[in-house]
Amino acid sequence: MKKSLIIFMFFCICCTLAIASGKAEAAPSQEEKLVLRYADNQPADYPTTLAAKRLAELVEQRTNGRIRIEVFCDGVLGDERSIIEQLQFGGMDMARVSLSPLAEFIPKLNILQLPYLYRDSEHLWKVLDGEIGDSFLEAAESKGLKGLAWFDAGARSFYTSEKPITRLEDMKGMTIRVQESQLMVDMIAALGATATQTSYADVYSNLLTGAIDGAENNWPSYEATKHYEVAKYFTLDEHNRIPEMQIISKIVWDKLSPEDQQTLKQAALESAIYERELWAQKEKAAEQKMMDSGTIVIHLSEAEKTRFQNAMSAIYKKYGQSSEALIEKIVSLK
Repeated sequence: MKKSLIIFMFFCICCTLAIASGKAEAAPSQEEKLVLRYADNQPADYPTTLAAKRLAELVEQRTNGRIRIEVFCDGVLGDERSIIEQLQFGGMDMARVSLSPLAEFIPKLNILQLPYLYRDSEHLWKVLDGEIGDSFLEAAESKGLKGLAWFDAGARSFYTSEKPITRLEDMKGMTIRVQESQLMVDMIAALGATATQTSYADVYSNLLTGAIDGAENNWPSYEATKHYEVAKYFTLDEHNRIPEMQIISKIVWDKLSPEDQQTLKQAALESAIYERELWAQKEKAAEQKMMDSGTIVIHLSEAEKTRFQNAMSAIYKKYGQSSEALIEKIVSLK
């Protein structure tokens, strides 16, 4: 009898330990650390990269080191398209990507990058900082992504190596490098040139060898990549203002607690404000540096710029189909 009692008590103790162990596995400690990888294709001192590092600092501070974000720059984790694909299945955690490659996954975003859509930078931010911008951030969720905040990327213009673009006819026969975006390819075709989606890292060498005649980008990128050394003509037409989105994998996002989601979202919004401040400084400094370096800046006449804009009618028809009311709302926003 005594032996049976001892066996029974031993059995109870084992069961208690097993249940306690199971509960511990089912409910991990709130202090468990999480490391997230963040990808950016720009240099370490670029506004977007610096803002990503600010995001990392804010999140680490506000979670007492429980969540740490490692920022990888210079495209070391892959080009933007491959990063987006990795984000979709959780192979990458976070990133900053341009709207152009992102719109290849979420076609609705093409509306925001229609050529000559915005009057100026102020107009762009009135659109993105309101309900229209919020609706486009939410649109990312349909593709396994979570939009967190908007980054500035300035206005994109053309730059060429051998001859300047002073009028629409100058585009004819040129080969212009563009981002991984069918809209951009179609835009170049509408202007009479041929587009190529050369890797961003290869643009310098292709300009140097004559494989391409030109490219298009903003002042800071033109300066950071040293493209001014091989393409001295900069036509300030500002055909696109293409914002950039800070995103996180929906798979990763859904694993976070509501409190951690709120912390990350708030830090992203604060880092976006920081990025815009850095961008304004960088843009002004880069433009001045390019002027001093001998870059020849071409300003299109109002009549010529109108010709460029009118050439976009087919682009608006193709990419704005069934969204005419939204486009009109964006254009008329004061």
